[in-house]
Amino acid sequence: MTLFAEKKPTPLRALPAGERILWQGRPQWRGLALRALHVRKVAIYFALFAVWRFASGVSAGEGLASITSVLWVLVPCSAACGILVLMAWLWSRTTQYTITTRRLVMQFGVALPIMLNIPFGVIGAAALRCYADATGDIPLAITGKDRLAYLMLWPHVRPWRAARAEPMLRAIADARHVSEILARAVVGAANAGVVHAATVDKAAPIGAAAAQAA
Repeated sequence: MTLFAEKKPTPLRALPAGERILWQGRPQWRGLALRALHVRKVAIYFALFAVWRFASGVSAGEGLASITSVLWVLVPCSAACGILVLMAWLWSRTTQYTITTRRLVMQFGVALPIMLNIPFGVIGAAALRCYADATGDIPLAITGKDRLAYLMLWPHVRPWRAARAEPMLRAIADARHVSEILARAVVGAANAGVVHAATVDKAAPIGAAAAQAA
């Protein structure tokens, strides 16, 4: 089984004999909005700009005009944040991550659906990052000669790794539990002679993570 991306994916229903689904999930739209589209930073930028406009107007003696100028700043701010939140919601609704006993499948895309098939044999390492909102990210380092396009994967990709893009399960709920499922699946496949074991988290071998989860 090799790494490939399918631009017109078929639904993941009938699996090959001996393969079964262990977990399915999708990114949380709030996590996508905050960390992929940075909606909070956009809102803070507009808020600071509004404060500056108001302070400048008051110091210039504009009075009511300064309040009006602030309102004109808030209108594009609301529109921009609303568009970003809508994009995050659409991405969440059109994305599905699946872990089976042999591979990881990422299905995503609003206008152009794509299915990325990642067999365990090409996963060199995995990491885990958890956030205060109970979601987390699991980026995957891919080995071998196959290269993935960063822009094709975005936002389901590890930030700032354009030279060798790392697909990432992004903003998923209960990410630590999902990482344990992935760890056990890779170890189980390795013990069955399907793949070689990889690593999970930032330092712990994937076998150790699976032992802790057991």
